Amino acid sequence: MSTKTIQLKGITWNHSRGFTSMVATAQRFSELNPGVEITWEKRSLQAFADEPIDKLAERYDLLVIDHPWAGFAGKTNVILPLDNYLSKEFLADLAENTVGHSHVSYTSNGHQYALAIDAATPVASSRPDIFAEKGLVIPKNYDELLALAKKGLVIMPGIPQDTLMNFYMMCCNLGEDVCTSKEHVVSEEIGVEALKMLRALAVEMDPAIFHWNPIKVYEAMTLTDKYAYCPWAYGYSNYSRNGYARKLLHFHDMIEINGVGAISTLGGTGLAVSAKATELDVIMKYVEYVASEDIQKTVFFDGGGQPGHRKAWTDEYTNGQTADYFKNTLPGLDRAFLRPRYNGHMYFQDRAGAPVRNYLMNGGDEAALLKQLNELYIKSLEV
Repeated sequence: MSTKTIQLKGITWNHSRGFTSMVATAQRFSELNPGVEITWEKRSLQAFADEPIDKLAERYDLLVIDHPWAGFAGKTNVILPLDNYLSKEFLADLAENTVGHSHVSYTSNGHQYALAIDAATPVASSRPDIFAEKGLVIPKNYDELLALAKKGLVIMPGIPQDTLMNFYMMCCNLGEDVCTSKEHVVSEEIGVEALKMLRALAVEMDPAIFHWNPIKVYEAMTLTDKYAYCPWAYGYSNYSRNGYARKLLHFHDMIEINGVGAISTLGGTGLAVSAKATELDVIMKYVEYVASEDIQKTVFFDGGGQPGHRKAWTDEYTNGQTADYFKNTLPGLDRAFLRPRYNGHMYFQDRAGAPVRNYLMNGGDEAALLKQLNELYIKSLEV
């Protein structure tokens, strides 16, 4: 007598951190639960940031999502509120063991729409061999960073998404969070200074950065010997693991800006369940398995993942495998800015990065750029 095989499909993003980690958890879960098959598919990092989750929820049972979609989820109900299915005790453990604002970043309208299985924010990275060879020291503040950049050894991601997140960071460090007013993204005084500081760095860097996301930055740092330091890019612990890349990267907390450690813009990913999914008992068992402390520290991490559970960040094993990536960068995660998650913010985020990137590439009128951003922002509040 044949037994029914439960087949589930998930969508994640195309990097070892996002893909092989989930494949590893799915494989082991299937071994522990015969009759369950979970297939993970992948999409580009840009599609991960941009593609609306309502379209994905039509085709997949499980979705790895970016937290700014939480507001959209709360309004449209295309993914399930996990607090209606998972125990209060389990969710309380995740809340207590969050990395920075990761856990709460997936909440909206009083519900938990995803579990923070992956935590990230822009952090600093270096090639320790180049620093040793050239007698360099890790910069501690903006002036030291600018001096190092003038040597042609510094790069940062320069695609629209990342330039916008770095603009948010600079504004935060200069004393003002973005998108808190109904009238403007940020005050003109703060916005102009933030743009000028980013532009001063960008002009010292290889123009190729304007086509690079964090992954391409790390590949450039490890496949060539041109670049020694990146001051801020969404962290990938994979590049601090022996054997993953040609050269090992070390990761660090970021420089001080305006007397305070850089307040970068929180990223990371969450595991969500489509509202169209069936077999919810099995799905919720799998979701809890992936997010649990033990699996985050082992199967998920060993598969290339970057855990979202705090105890995996303080764990001796995970740190021993990554040149203390997690311990060294955790202060930056705990400081990170939780970007706006109102329903229309993705409209703004998708459109505001390109003009900021264009300014970093070519210069221009900061006040005029801020006016353009404000117009996009006000429109996004109406979405």
